[in-house]
Amino acid sequence: MDATVGGGGHAALLREAGATVLAVDRDPEAIAAARAALGETDVRYSTGPFASGKVLGTIGTFKPDRILLDLGVSSHQIDTLDRGFTFRPGAPLDMRMGQAAGGMTAADVLNTWTVEQLAESFRDLADERPARARRLATTIVRRRLREPFRTSDDFVNAIRAVLGPRSGPADFARLFQAMRIVVNQEIEQLELGLPVLRAALVPGGRLGVISYHSGEDRIVKNQFREWARACVCPPRQPVCTCRGKPLGRVLTRKSVRPTPAEIAANPRARSASFRAFEVGGDD
Repeated sequence: MDATVGGGGHAALLREAGATVLAVDRDPEAIAAARAALGETDVRYSTGPFASGKVLGTIGTFKPDRILLDLGVSSHQIDTLDRGFTFRPGAPLDMRMGQAAGGMTAADVLNTWTVEQLAESFRDLADERPARARRLATTIVRRRLREPFRTSDDFVNAIRAVLGPRSGPADFARLFQAMRIVVNQEIEQLELGLPVLRAALVPGGRLGVISYHSGEDRIVKNQFREWARACVCPPRQPVCTCRGKPLGRVLTRKSVRPTPAEIAANPRARSASFRAFEVGGDD
């Protein structure tokens, strides 16, 4: 199962290796692009978030022995200006991965969230210092009283007003990324989806996750470690009452990072981090 199929690159490699692939994505445009690239031979398609009820029902009948999650945004989404994932001038503040499903846009968040909510997002999801995160949130709320945020330029100008004229693409990238994570509830989807995807694997199956954000990587690392523990009872509990055995084993002692050659070939991979877990067999 390629749970975030994007343009179909990973799914194509999996099929070349002899796999039958369940291709999943919450973005209908990504499913259409993957279908055009891969066709119908040895590939099934399902549209929706990987933790949604519709997709989980499909997974249950597919019974995967390998699941890959490639988190974050696809190159197609970044490169399509009207999707609003980019900080290039004139892009609408949208950022929804599934536009057809409706839901709040980045403009909605910037125009309606409180100072506290915005500051927390910038602090936790963009690694912004607390004081500066609050200054940015306050600046956004003050500016939107004069004119609502509509385009990337509005957000970039607010960032520059707080971070100073020397702020640049690296600052814009992490703050726009934080807004995208909020809009698509990516942290919540990951926390909900990981245990469900593990449970969907056949005995001996493997779950691999590529993340591009330190918060997402931390969630994956901690979840895999917890699954690999034999006992998860509170430390002071005298008798074990939990599962009493590990659910499997972590296959990546440390996260696997791209090599310099891989980054040179694909600069967007520079922040990628890969971890894998193998589900235990039946007793």
